Amino acid sequence: MSTAVIVDAVRTPVAKGKPGGAYSEIHPTDLHAHALRALVDRTGLDPAEIDDVISGVVGQVGEQSANAARWAVLGAGFPESVPAVTIDRQCGSSQQALHIAAQGVISGAYDVAVASGVESMSRIPIGSQTLGKDFAGSLVGERYAGGLVPQGISAELIADRWKLSRHQLDEFAAESHQRAARAWKDGLFENEVTLVNDLHTDETIRPETTAEGLAGLRLAFQNDYWAERYPHLDWRVTAGNSSPVNDGSAAVLVTSEDAAARLGLKPRARLHSFAVAGDDPIFMLTGIIPATQKVLAKAGLGIADIDAFEVNEAFASVVLAWQHETGADPSKVNVNGGAISIGHPLGASGARLTTTLLSVLEQRGGRYGLQVMCEAGGLANATIIERI
Repeated sequence: MSTAVIVDAVRTPVAKGKPGGAYSEIHPTDLHAHALRALVDRTGLDPAEIDDVISGVVGQVGEQSANAARWAVLGAGFPESVPAVTIDRQCGSSQQALHIAAQGVISGAYDVAVASGVESMSRIPIGSQTLGKDFAGSLVGERYAGGLVPQGISAELIADRWKLSRHQLDEFAAESHQRAARAWKDGLFENEVTLVNDLHTDETIRPETTAEGLAGLRLAFQNDYWAERYPHLDWRVTAGNSSPVNDGSAAVLVTSEDAAARLGLKPRARLHSFAVAGDDPIFMLTGIIPATQKVLAKAGLGIADIDAFEVNEAFASVVLAWQHETGADPSKVNVNGGAISIGHPLGASGARLTTTLLSVLEQRGGRYGLQVMCEAGGLANATIIERI
């Protein structure tokens, strides 16, 4: 079997995902194409060498429908011979794309592949693809008689189960903003970004954020309906300790070691181990805990062997519960900030985490990096990379 390596990875700065955001006038296909074009420009790769482009998109409706990856490939100017496919594992879609690309290389099906993702939440609002639809069906309804819940309620249930206070959530969120602001100030993101519309930083970072300031925000998910259904909850999740809505794209070039040598490319990391996991769809976002345990077991590594973690900050409660269960050193987790500050452009976030994780490993001289992503439906992806 071949070894799969990451040659390079690139992302756009992340913009506000609402009207007036820096990318709100850009078609999602064009935003995606920008990352794809930047990836081949940075590496000098002839795009005709690409065997497949696997891309994550969550809101596959309207401008993000009809196999959006194919149109991004053509928009990037790649040859018509380059195929593409769009996949959906919810927030982990482009991380799953990375798994598929690497598995294709390892199996010998691919020599060169691109894993990428995009989401334009300003143009395709979150939930557009399921709005007004019974997407789960009657059998799921019978199995979970109490009914499914939105992710914000899951975040509240997690905070309650792990006894996380509002202050803990707000402290974590404030630290995310401070770390991200410091990373931009110190130039730690410069080598991973390709600029669009002259946006020179992630648009939702607020350097002045403090836990005290966040304490004044109103609760995001408490209402009469949910309060009646969950009367025991001490509500604590707000927009401030949750990820915002965003626009962005990212792309990762994956090859075999032999193809990299043949094409004169210098790999940055080896794709070491992969895992996916399912968990309770009501708590929904806790799948990152068994996924982490699973990928570490596959890799033959312990939590202390990992030099850097990227754990998607869908909500502060998710990462704090994960830290409690895994024992991960907080000083190694999201060291340049996370989705609460940088943003969470759904389909692009997995590839964005990989891009940042590569940078962190190189900046800190680390060997192993682990990224993990919670996903709707109680799913999670976990990936371990090894710096070369």
